[in-house]
Amino acid sequence: MTDDQLTTRIIQVIAQTQKLPAESIRPDSTFQELGIDSLDGINIVFALESEFGINIPDDDLNSIRSIPDVIAGVRKLLSQSGSEHPSPA
Repeated sequence: MTDDQLTTRIIQVIAQTQKLPAESIRPDSTFQELGIDSLDGINIVFALESEFGINIPDDDLNSIRSIPDVIAGVRKLLSQSGSEHPSPA
């Protein structure tokens, strides 16, 4: 999966979870800019775990505050699990 494909899928998951238009989410957006609070962040994490078949450690939740944080974290977890090409849910 290319970085662009990963970014697109992550933005789609966040848009769907938050009921936001995907076009309003930029790859460099912060959660604050998007009006995403900590509870919303937890819902996003659950959706990402389901979409990508990964497990995001609780310790990492506090460090996720922007779309770049999410992209980097998902990319890292996918590379560690060897699931570079998970199928869409």
